[in-house]
Amino acid sequence: MSSLSSESIATLKSALRGEALQPGDAAYEEARQIWNAMIERRPALIVRCRGCADVRQAVALARESGLPLAVRGGGHNIAGSALCDGGIVIDLSLMKSVRVEPATRRAYVEPGATLHDFDHEAQAFGLATPLGINSTTGVAGLTLGAGFGWLSRRFGMSVDNLVAADVVTADGNLLRASAEENADLFWALRGGGGNFGVVTMFEFALHPVGPEIYGGLVVLPFDAAKEALTHYREAVEAMPEDLTVWSVSRLAPPLPFLPSEVHGKPVIVFAICYSGPLENGPTAVDAVRRFGKPCGEHLGPMPYAAWQQAFDPLLTPGARNYWKSHNLAALPDGLIDTLIDAIAALPSPECEIFFGQIGGATQRVAPDAMAYPNRDALYVMNVHGRWTDPADDARCVAWARGFFEASAPYGLGSVYVNFLTDDERTRVEAAYGPNMSRLVAVKTKYDPQNLFRHNQNIRPEGSAEASQ
Repeated sequence: MSSLSSESIATLKSALRGEALQPGDAAYEEARQIWNAMIERRPALIVRCRGCADVRQAVALARESGLPLAVRGGGHNIAGSALCDGGIVIDLSLMKSVRVEPATRRAYVEPGATLHDFDHEAQAFGLATPLGINSTTGVAGLTLGAGFGWLSRRFGMSVDNLVAADVVTADGNLLRASAEENADLFWALRGGGGNFGVVTMFEFALHPVGPEIYGGLVVLPFDAAKEALTHYREAVEAMPEDLTVWSVSRLAPPLPFLPSEVHGKPVIVFAICYSGPLENGPTAVDAVRRFGKPCGEHLGPMPYAAWQQAFDPLLTPGARNYWKSHNLAALPDGLIDTLIDAIAALPSPECEIFFGQIGGATQRVAPDAMAYPNRDALYVMNVHGRWTDPADDARCVAWARGFFEASAPYGLGSVYVNFLTDDERTRVEAAYGPNMSRLVAVKTKYDPQNLFRHNQNIRPEGSAEASQ
């Protein structure tokens, strides 16, 4: 294992606009904390960059030292790819600028920005692009893994709205990737994760949205889940693309609109976002209200930015998280029965299983148009194991794996790469399917030594399995 000399660290520090943290430094412990508390790693050096020049310095040091390299945007990735043991972390969290050009409907976003940062700027002009459902998520990691959210049925995946990116590659060059420049790199960045370099600027297309949408929650007792999900899958076919409805199965949190006797009991929640004309909202969501007899509902106009933050209290950092995921084209009876069995055996009050509806515009792009290929997915299913006590690790992980295995016959065989945990690196090929060989070729061109390997790794030709 290579190591860093005090001289090389001093040289780096003198060249930075940001800062470099080592174990023992006052800010080090806080800087190495990420969203998923199951990830416990101690980097040798955390380089907190303030611009492209700092990123280039850090990439050069990692390349020359031979140490493992991790790249942190929002620090939200379930697999903990933002951290590495004994290596160098390029921490982009200080690079949070979001610049919106309303006349051209473009947003220029640095890689440390969160969804909250993005929405704050874009919604000032009534603009948005599809990006996730949790406002503390980093724009960079979400986008590089494809990205989807409440607006994807109207406007596609996050990568479908990526116009260009500035990228520091393994050799330290800064390249612009777009349809016109370095088109092969641009193709790979749109879904290929952090395998090809460090993106220092994203350019997104924006769309008129809000500033208010019509939405909220309809909550049914879980004994109505089978009938409700049957109605849901039938209603999906007729839903307009400006309506998105997710189903979430879990124990009811203490929401103020739910009777106290429902709190802590199994429920199925239909989360609704209608981004069409507000006056059409009640009519648009009426079908969802008829899926069953609700034990509570909260529906109405609200700021789009507020809806983007609605699930933040259930997704706070610092809990232990373990996920398993399938892409789905349908919700057959067997899958619903399997879900009912799993919710009857929830190992923690915070565990949940959701079916995230996409489709619409996400399915109108050719599978080979960019790295993200899974255009046949109508739902992204996630088994979200979440708990706080390390003593519950084995039980909660086993529950998530059990439902994942039982539901596998109903999946498409593919997976959304951002939902892969650290022990699922063998599923990378399932994430990319027919695009894998082309991704390997692009990786071999831009990162032949696999410097950027602390991720759901696409290995260059001729490389052995890299140490993580």
